[in-house]
Amino acid sequence: MTIRQYQSGGRFEEAGSYSRAKRVGPFVSVAGTTAIEPSGKLHAPGDTYAQSVYILERIEKALAEVGAAKHHVMRTRCYLTDINNAAGFVKAHGEFFKGINPVLTGVQAGLTQPGMMVEIDVDAIIHEPDGSINL
Repeated sequence: MTIRQYQSGGRFEEAGSYSRAKRVGPFVSVAGTTAIEPSGKLHAPGDTYAQSVYILERIEKALAEVGAAKHHVMRTRCYLTDINNAAGFVKAHGEFFKGINPVLTGVQAGLTQPGMMVEIDVDAIIHEPDGSINL
């Protein structure tokens, strides 16, 4: 069975002993991902849409690093600082996952710094176009 891990170099990954993405067989999980740029700066403070787009691009890269793609995503979870400000996330999610339609959960949560509007994690199953899984 395939086991692959991907560390993106995030500041807490080594200290917290976790992977940005991990694949075991056909199952893939991507950790909660925020809009922190490689420089450590927050991308687009206060802009839920721009942060969501940035995060989904980071997630797509993490999926690719373990041999998955966005069409394999089965579930997304979104953590928003203000659930009343979900429209930007919903728009970005709709654009990114158009035609894929993973199940989605959104909740309001406290995030780690001012201006951070959204955090997203995903689960995927690597499958064939007909839905079959090769183990």
